[in-house]
Amino acid sequence: MEGFSRRDMTEFWQEHSSKATVEEMMLDSSAQMLTQHELPEILSLLPDLQNTKMLELGAGIGRYTHHFAQHARHVTAVDFMEKFVEKNREDNGLHSNIDFIQSDVTQLVFSKNSFDLIFSNWLMMYLSNEELVSLTRNMLHWLKPGGYLFFRESCFHQSGDCKRDFNPTRYRTPAEYNHLMTSVLQEAEGAEEQTFGFDIVMAKAVQTYIKMKKNHNQVCWLMQKVARSENHQGFITFQDFLDNQQYSRRGILRYEKIFGPGYVSTGGPTTTKEFVDLLNLSPGQRVLDVGCGIGGGDFYMARTFGVDVLGMDLSFNMVEIAMERAVKENLPQVHFVVGDATKSVFKEGSFDVIYSRDTILHIADKLQLFKSFYSWLKPGGKVLISDYCCGELPWSSQFQEYVKQRGYILFTPPQYGKFLEQAGFSRVRAEDRTSQFIQMIEMELKKAETMRKEYIEEFSEEDYNAIVTGWKEKLQRCDKGDQRWGLFYAERD
Repeated sequence: MEGFSRRDMTEFWQEHSSKATVEEMMLDSSAQMLTQHELPEILSLLPDLQNTKMLELGAGIGRYTHHFAQHARHVTAVDFMEKFVEKNREDNGLHSNIDFIQSDVTQLVFSKNSFDLIFSNWLMMYLSNEELVSLTRNMLHWLKPGGYLFFRESCFHQSGDCKRDFNPTRYRTPAEYNHLMTSVLQEAEGAEEQTFGFDIVMAKAVQTYIKMKKNHNQVCWLMQKVARSENHQGFITFQDFLDNQQYSRRGILRYEKIFGPGYVSTGGPTTTKEFVDLLNLSPGQRVLDVGCGIGGGDFYMARTFGVDVLGMDLSFNMVEIAMERAVKENLPQVHFVVGDATKSVFKEGSFDVIYSRDTILHIADKLQLFKSFYSWLKPGGKVLISDYCCGELPWSSQFQEYVKQRGYILFTPPQYGKFLEQAGFSRVRAEDRTSQFIQMIEMELKKAETMRKEYIEEFSEEDYNAIVTGWKEKLQRCDKGDQRWGLFYAERD
């Protein structure tokens, strides 16, 4: 697509905007039917619009503008096709809180910190990488600190069935959008100012397209403008650190080889079955899995108990593999989202169960997270967590270095349980399961030994040695009393 110019793009959309219909705008003959289901789904993913100033880029004929105007304080709706802008003004001009602008997004100018939310639907795939970097920098400038960017794109390949004589669209991968959008910075303009960038709050496939077209390649993101003050061992964001350090795609798959198909946490299917059985799940319940990994536990819960599961993980590599497996599993009640649990927002009482395996060790403010869990659960809802913990201070220097290198924030099992109680939970059980942890590690080491040849053929001898060394070091840390493993159960009254 890099060979196409803005003129090519203009000609393409002039050809597909003459009638200003929803079918033209979506380049799909099923546009009316898709809109009925897709529009409420997309709106449900947005932050609260009340009293916000919004910028809608690529507004088209205004199928979203109408809804935004009913809630936001002000909407600036932009599109570069005259016919689309005219249609939007004709249908939505009765709202006094909308400004309609015809402009190419690459030419837009707004003041610093003008908007609370920027919304873009199928726009960035019509920009070159250079244009997208420039627009991202501009959006950081236009957004207030803490403001949000929501965008949705077709990834990998064309989705609409409209005939196209030429197609100047760039179908990026989700990973390309992740890297590009989070690596752009709004540099500090003075000694007193901060540098800002975008953090991913949520990224997920649009479910309407999965259900109606078996298309997993419509992907949307919610990002937040945040200060770039932390340095995650040389990586731009914590997510970038996870995906490039501990949870590279290769790293995930070599963990899975030891834990078992679908699993990247201690004990794999064995501990999953034991722990899930404590929840007494029943068909139709909603489960949130925080730190879902590659989805093995979620598929198990849905298949065995008939529950609906939303699997969330901050690692895009994890979720990408989980989504690939979901296609093969054919379990429509399991969905996956790239999301930061500390920034996610769910309505009160959204879930019957919150489940998390060896994930919350990455999160500093556990009390605040558990307060969110409490809110997200229905009355009578349950939370079940396994997690890495620590022994009492002082720790050995080796353990201190390990914790620092991994970016873990660890507490003793009793301290962990106290956080759950302080968050409002009752019937809290905080169990030190270190002996079980040791037993599982020893079993996994024996398994590694029996599959040594197969493992080296699939990965490498270096990978094999890294896994075996890592597992033996876990045993040493446990023997010293530095590393512990906890299982935590609690209920909301």
